[in-house]
Amino acid sequence: MDPVTNPFAPGAGNPPPELAGRDVLLDAVQVAVKRAKLGRPAKSVLLVGLRGVGKTVLLDRMRDNAEADGVHTLRMEAPENRSLPAVLAPQLRQALLRLSRNKKAKDLAQRALRGLVGFARALKVKYHDIEIAFDTEEEPGLADNGDLEHDLAALLEAAGMAAKKGDTALALFVDELQYVAEDELAALITALHRTAQRQLPVVMAGAGLPQLRGHMGSAKSYAERLFDFPEIGPLDKKAAEDAIRKPIEDEEAKINNDALALIVKETHGYPYFLQEWGKHAWDAARSSPITKKDVQEATITAIAALDESFFRVRFDRLTPSEKTYLRAMAELGPGPHRSGDIATLLGKEVSALGPRRAQLINKGMIYSPSHGDTAFTVPLFDAFMKRIMPGKEWKEEE
Repeated sequence: MDPVTNPFAPGAGNPPPELAGRDVLLDAVQVAVKRAKLGRPAKSVLLVGLRGVGKTVLLDRMRDNAEADGVHTLRMEAPENRSLPAVLAPQLRQALLRLSRNKKAKDLAQRALRGLVGFARALKVKYHDIEIAFDTEEEPGLADNGDLEHDLAALLEAAGMAAKKGDTALALFVDELQYVAEDELAALITALHRTAQRQLPVVMAGAGLPQLRGHMGSAKSYAERLFDFPEIGPLDKKAAEDAIRKPIEDEEAKINNDALALIVKETHGYPYFLQEWGKHAWDAARSSPITKKDVQEATITAIAALDESFFRVRFDRLTPSEKTYLRAMAELGPGPHRSGDIATLLGKEVSALGPRRAQLINKGMIYSPSHGDTAFTVPLFDAFMKRIMPGKEWKEEE
């Protein structure tokens, strides 16, 4: 099998050769965007799910669909160390500049750009990481109060009015939303609520880890009525098989059914792992068809690759005490686990472990699926923790 023609290329956000099992969700978001463009009510959508389920890939495909439908889009990722205004401002500027080339929307788009200047200048006192080129004058009184919740609502309203005048819509695509601070999240929710009240064509598709639902509800109690929260999980058996079989057959090769079944079993249907196993199975095969023996060989190399990249990059961000906490979780199994059981295993009181658990939640390593429960945000991380911290020595480090 020629490695040059290997159809699988696992990586952070890399689109798979076959985006299987997500058509219903893609169609639903495309309908929402089209409704917004027509001036009809449309709920924003927040994808929630574990690492490796393909949320980033889905956001990018949704954005491509929106652009193809003539909608102006913003694509942002909310990193841990940057404020929402800093991430939003340059992307909104680009969208408004594009919108200003629409003859019908030009005047209102330029007004929104002036509002953006005032917005950035007023908030730079608090959010020092805002960096944006000021190539126009601000409009006094437009989004320049220095209060994020008020100013962001005014700014998105001005942008929405421009989009409406231009017979188009403005769609925000925001990844890693769980890292946005609660007050900034509240401001974003308020702004989207305001545009919905004004029947302006502004809609958002966001993505984040499972704790995002709780963050949204804590930020604004009415968030659950403003957004849909589809849960993105592993693919079902047929979709997982399609994600492997179709790319292989597109390269005029084959895979045996027992080999395909083993890949689905080993990966539990998680899209990122499917890509990893597909790549290594292709490389392990000497010729077509790919056999079960090839997949068994690929399993060894795929796990080694995950340990050195997908898993290790997250492990290396942890403090020794955080690693011990996760190792205790792994000792109990995949999870979810009661916080009391973890504490008992570590010989600690639940209250004493509270700060450590909170740090791990903030880092996006664990979440609470229900009160008192704790679960990994990274699939198969329990097995990785046992591999990287074997034996019982980890207990002695506590």
